[in-house]
Amino acid sequence: MDGSQPQSPPPDRSPRILILRLSSLGDVVLTLPVLCALRKAFPRAWLAWACEPAPARLLRLHPDLDQLIIVPKRWLLRPFAIAKLCGQLRRVRFQWAIDVQGLTKSALLGRLAGACRQVTFATRDARELSPLLATDLVYPRASHIVERNLQLLQVLGVSEVAPEFRVPAFPQSAERIRAWRGQAGWPERFAIINPGAAWSSKRWPPERFGAVARYLAAKWAVPSLVVWGSPSEHALAEEVVAHSAGAAAVAPPTSLEDLVELARQAALFLSADTGPLHLAAAVGTPCVGLYGPWPAERCGPYGAQHLSVQKMRLDAPSHVRRKASPQFMLAIDVPTVCAACDQILSRKSQSAAA
Repeated sequence: MDGSQPQSPPPDRSPRILILRLSSLGDVVLTLPVLCALRKAFPRAWLAWACEPAPARLLRLHPDLDQLIIVPKRWLLRPFAIAKLCGQLRRVRFQWAIDVQGLTKSALLGRLAGACRQVTFATRDARELSPLLATDLVYPRASHIVERNLQLLQVLGVSEVAPEFRVPAFPQSAERIRAWRGQAGWPERFAIINPGAAWSSKRWPPERFGAVARYLAAKWAVPSLVVWGSPSEHALAEEVVAHSAGAAAVAPPTSLEDLVELARQAALFLSADTGPLHLAAAVGTPCVGLYGPWPAERCGPYGAQHLSVQKMRLDAPSHVRRKASPQFMLAIDVPTVCAACDQILSRKSQSAAA
């Protein structure tokens, strides 16, 4: 599968379905069960996904995907990009477009593809022109985003699906992470702390992450590795380490593929509501998610093995939540987070003993 080259499905591959979820990393991860459910329901289908370059790296080796269509950011403002996408999409002759993103930019791609049927949400999960450009609207009844996304497939007769993610393995990254851990002397059992978040309203204070790292080291002999993805997040990681009294260390630079394999090797992943949190949950690493304005029952790490900590929430549109007061995250206290970590680590210890 190569997203840079136009592809045409063999004539015996049907139905031809286009998934529209362009960004961001966390949302792409939470849409993976849609891809897996479609492949299980339609083994001979031609499944394509339109995605922006950064999160598309997670999809390029996915076993259930036939075609990855790379959509440049701000493509609507670039006539050449529109023409190129139109040619690439029309060549496939899609029968269905599943607009999981529910925005004008995603809905227009479905129309540009000429899909016979276009499905999206009928509620506020879909905004702007997306509902107007769809042929089929779905009223989701589930609480969690993963299950709400899967309910879009009811129009195709797909229901009662057990969510799967099937995040691809990246062997070179896995070996690189193991080699680094060996050289740095990192033990087999360690935790990952991810203090960054796209919006300040989702961030928990670095000194509190540092306090949890001290607790994990003192009670469980589990050191913490603090991951980062940008220069500002690197500075935040250094703050966490400075407050950890030697219980944490800043992670080396990691690609998206490296982060997947690093998460797979960890005993615990602690983070606010971010893409890396959902990625870690998708590969099966037990997670503790910290939630402020956004509802944990809807946006928390998916699966019974994960825990979400939330003291306050804000019932408001996303653009209001993004600018919410820090009070929602500050309401989360260190002892509560430590107790959630205890619950996960004790469960793992009991499982290992058994």
